[in-house]
Amino acid sequence: MKTSRSETLVGDIWGGTAAMLVALPSAIAFGVTIFAALGSQYGAQGAVAGILGTVAMGLLAPLFGGTNRLISAPCAPAAAVLSAFAIDHMARGGDPRLGLLLLALLGLMAGGLQVLMGALKLGRLIKYMPYPVVSGYLSGVGMIIIASQLPRFLGTPKGTSFWNALASPNLWRWQGMAVGGATIAVMLLAPRVTKKVPAPVLGLAAGILTYLGLGLMDPALLTLAGNSFVVGTLGGGEGSVLDALAARGASLGQLGFGVLRDLLVPALTLAVLLSIDTLKTCVVLDALTRTRHDSNRELMGQGIGNLAAAALGGVPGAGTMGATLVNMSSGAATRLSGMVEGIAALIAFVLLAPLISWVPVASLSGILLVIGVRMINWSSLAFLKSRSTVLDFCVIAAVVACALSVSLIVASGVGVLLAVLLFLREQVHGSVVRRVTSGEVTHSKRVRVHEEMDILAEKGGQFAVAELQGSLFFGTTSQLFHSLEADLKLRRYLILDMRRVQSVDITAAHMLDQIKDMLGERGGMLIFSHIPRSLPSGRDMQHYFDQLGLVRSGHPVKVFGEVDEAVEWAEDHIIAEAALVAPEESPLELAEIELFKGRKKETLTELEGHMEARVVPAGEKIFSVGNQGDELFLIRKGAVRIVLPLADGQVRHLATFGRGSFFGEMAFLDGETRSADAIAFTDVHLFVLSRRNFDGFADSHKKVGLVLMEGLASILAGRLRYTNAELRALEA
Repeated sequence: MKTSRSETLVGDIWGGTAAMLVALPSAIAFGVTIFAALGSQYGAQGAVAGILGTVAMGLLAPLFGGTNRLISAPCAPAAAVLSAFAIDHMARGGDPRLGLLLLALLGLMAGGLQVLMGALKLGRLIKYMPYPVVSGYLSGVGMIIIASQLPRFLGTPKGTSFWNALASPNLWRWQGMAVGGATIAVMLLAPRVTKKVPAPVLGLAAGILTYLGLGLMDPALLTLAGNSFVVGTLGGGEGSVLDALAARGASLGQLGFGVLRDLLVPALTLAVLLSIDTLKTCVVLDALTRTRHDSNRELMGQGIGNLAAAALGGVPGAGTMGATLVNMSSGAATRLSGMVEGIAALIAFVLLAPLISWVPVASLSGILLVIGVRMINWSSLAFLKSRSTVLDFCVIAAVVACALSVSLIVASGVGVLLAVLLFLREQVHGSVVRRVTSGEVTHSKRVRVHEEMDILAEKGGQFAVAELQGSLFFGTTSQLFHSLEADLKLRRYLILDMRRVQSVDITAAHMLDQIKDMLGERGGMLIFSHIPRSLPSGRDMQHYFDQLGLVRSGHPVKVFGEVDEAVEWAEDHIIAEAALVAPEESPLELAEIELFKGRKKETLTELEGHMEARVVPAGEKIFSVGNQGDELFLIRKGAVRIVLPLADGQVRHLATFGRGSFFGEMAFLDGETRSADAIAFTDVHLFVLSRRNFDGFADSHKKVGLVLMEGLASILAGRLRYTNAELRALEA
């Protein structure tokens, strides 16, 4: 059922408003966390920065990004990176006002880098970040948030570290713990009661009510001035928002090249984390709504939103999972819902600014503690249960350790490096030789006479078909040689089926060149089949082999388009060496054809009178699929290919019949239409026996007719036996 425009508009308004209720409390908490690191007097300014970031991201990111239903707002990765930067700045004796300016510049640089990444089409690359790396740094961000918020939750003095706060119960302030505890309890329990009102809103309301209740017992808690339990007057130590922007401008004179250079790594870290957070949310949204977002456009939209947020003094952000899911479940359908979220945040700021001053800091810490705990990927602990996933857990643990001890950008780099090493390890341990089949049990589609099949059963072991797969590179070269070493000592012809090969580097190509030389020294031949024209990397493997001289003419190497052609070539050489193929200077006589050997000359002469001798030039069709016909064709000279036409104009090669063989037996036996095309591969000399003529002959020679049908059945049974043996070999 198609939704009307009015219904879509209503859904977007409700969805955007509900998303704002989820995003705004968290944004305020993130802002207070970041700015309070510069000094407690800046906490209120941080609350304003969180709101401004929500407004700017909400209005501009949907407008330029274009992903339907996506909600953008300040997020945990931004809080982790910016608060760590602010703490480091103050630890080095930095000026708080300069710190405000540097935070804004960080946001501007991160937004600019996101726009650049989108313009350079890097959106897809960021989506391919390995899962253990993403899981590790998100868990690391969650732990960083917990470490920064627990001292605030406990009410310890500013500057108290996580471990000191835990080890110093005498510094704890029970009022803040009561407020934070009430917030956490309601956030966790609220979804069990109702999902109509977002849990963060209910948790924040519970924290405020708890604080007001404590204020009735202690009137000092109800004063705004100098009260460290609440956010405080908006604007903090800088007066109005405009005064705060002016203070940032006044600090421009303290900037230098060294300061800007030091911002580059944190800005790159912030840009990458915000981009991954956004695209991760977009991927989940695509899966839920069966849509497809434009990664590069979304990066540019997010970058523009972050540029605006930083220019206003707000906290940068990303597409957030929680608010986006609330938006979608509330009926939103288009990107207008994201803009509604920004407008709703602006209205809330204008109408509720006085109330925001009374928001308890411990309540905001409680919200962030819940967010931090939820960001940790606890399910990754299950990786320890299986030996196959233990190393993936080690990657996650290494990323978390680097995130906590060094930096998030170093953690991401370490994680990617470890993921690459795990990939290489997987490639090295995976077999690049899928199967090796001896020529004694695998056969071409060339239908051969009984004597030829006997010699192939005896001497077919002179060749083998090795099916290669995966990546042939320096890490698998040794494995490739050891897997083929035994066959190199036994076979004269080694056929390498390359159809499943994904990549080949120069080390593997050099090894193939050595294998070619080893076979050549014994008079053998290395044969390639199905060399891919286009690998996933875009490389033309056959052209690459030509450049390296691997398939150079005059060398003991041959190249075929299909495995069957290669196997047929090897079989022909083995049979020719056994002198089983007589020179085809003249067509076979009827008595020389396998089906009629041992029959009386007089009988065959009479039978030949019922046949038609026919010559078909190379390339011409003998019959086509769907044709009516009941003739049995006996090949006196030449070869015939049976092919099945496909819908796309291509054909599938089913079989090849040579001198002494017959074809067309199915229609001869059952009288149905032809099931494939028969094409003369070379100039072909045929005996053609129609079923009508055969029945006329059999009426007067019943015994001969019966013997001929038995011979026909015997040869068909023999072909079936060889096919069954080949299938068993392939299944082994």
